[in-house]
Amino acid sequence: MTDLDQLPDSLAHASALIGCFTRIGLDSDGASLPGACVSAVAQLSHCELTQLYRLDEATGRLELAAQHLSATPSLAVATSSIDPRHVPLLRDTLDQGAAVSVDDVQNSPYDLGFLPVLASPWRALLSVPLFNRLNTLTGVLLCAAQRPAALQGYASSLGQFASFALHQLALLRSLRWVPALAPPPRAVSLTGTYGLIGNSTAMAQTCQLISKVLHTPYTVLLRGETGTGKEVVARAVHLAGPRAAKAFVVQNCAAFPEGLLESELFGYRKGAFTGAERNYAGLFDAAHGGTLLLDEIGDMPLTLQAKLLRVLQEGEVRPLGASAAHKVDVRIIAATHRDLAAMVAEGSFREDLYYRLAQFPIQLPALRERDGDVLQLARHFADKACASLGRTPVEWSNIALDQLSSHAFPGNVRELKCLVERAVLLCDDNVILPAHLSLPQASAATAVDDVTLRQRLERVERVFLLDCLHKNRGNRTRTARELGVARRTLLYRLARLNIPCGEASGER
Repeated sequence: MTDLDQLPDSLAHASALIGCFTRIGLDSDGASLPGACVSAVAQLSHCELTQLYRLDEATGRLELAAQHLSATPSLAVATSSIDPRHVPLLRDTLDQGAAVSVDDVQNSPYDLGFLPVLASPWRALLSVPLFNRLNTLTGVLLCAAQRPAALQGYASSLGQFASFALHQLALLRSLRWVPALAPPPRAVSLTGTYGLIGNSTAMAQTCQLISKVLHTPYTVLLRGETGTGKEVVARAVHLAGPRAAKAFVVQNCAAFPEGLLESELFGYRKGAFTGAERNYAGLFDAAHGGTLLLDEIGDMPLTLQAKLLRVLQEGEVRPLGASAAHKVDVRIIAATHRDLAAMVAEGSFREDLYYRLAQFPIQLPALRERDGDVLQLARHFADKACASLGRTPVEWSNIALDQLSSHAFPGNVRELKCLVERAVLLCDDNVILPAHLSLPQASAATAVDDVTLRQRLERVERVFLLDCLHKNRGNRTRTARELGVARRTLLYRLARLNIPCGEASGER
């Protein structure tokens, strides 16, 4: 690891790297191993984006095995395929068999269209070839930062680490511990499928709908209450589909007045209006080949709705001040928390546009409808908050978990995320207590009034069993032993309370 001398704190990096090697070496779950690898690389390199590609010897294409993107921590990327001949950065990495480091992308010839599009552009890149023990190319590790940075010093150590991870993955597959990179058909956790966290029936149905529309050109209409994760689902549809290598662009239709929204979406030509001193490409052009999410579509003015309808029907846009329209290839996903059918009846939304947008509607469930998902989401948000704050993971008291499961969460996942992040900040002893949650006292009393005693007891039992299973990493034998009950009794109660254990590790 001769490049370590180039790093500012080489000893700390080496120590962290050894720990990452150890964790990957002990990981027997092939489904989670690629994700663990890119997360570790992100921490080691201090980059916002890390991608692990596996080289398919038969086709010569690079398959995206895993991606870590700090801007969307709850979103994982399904496997997609890239022809490196069409991506100069990846092509040069494979052809040269050596790392390609770009300290400032603005002065480089490389096109970054295959990377996720964020508000801040990518400024520094590191692309490292990966090899097996026979010195044969097996893949590529890519790191990207949103600041100019010298990443060359990480090339050797991170290349060896990612090569080791791909070797471990191949070993696990050869031993048939995991059938493939893709999740099994009956995977209980949806995180490995589309990045949607939750094991409830409602989320399983949502993922089933997503799988139906991924590889179609249909327009998707995402409906649901505020905070249900419509943008997360839209990004999952984009990243798990054939347009993953192109741009994902988001526009909130309620964020601009009518005139500004039109120019933002369709663009304009120089001289189209006072202040138009240059040609401006709109978001439809920016999303060409990719996906455009129109959030809060119910707030789009009627005059713009007519222009949007033409884009959907004809696939062409006409910028302000232009004499002719031009074709665009954009997948439209619309999202709203409003009742568009009722707006059509009131005359505030075009009927023809509504039916065009609702070609494939997906109703996102409210958090109160996702039985059991609250605790899983809470643990996820707590772990992420601890990681961002650089502190050790926190534990949860049973009473705090019970309060969470009893709360209605009118703000849904967004409310839960903010609540958990605040609780992590307030928690001083690494145990989140009810006082840290600051939930309204009336919420628990209201919940008791609305359910029977049996339902209340089952809810408490469910929280307790889920916590025990979590502490024992899903091992039901150890859980039964800790609870002092027979294993068959535990299995009966798990089935009775509809608690999934498909991802439990250890003896089943």
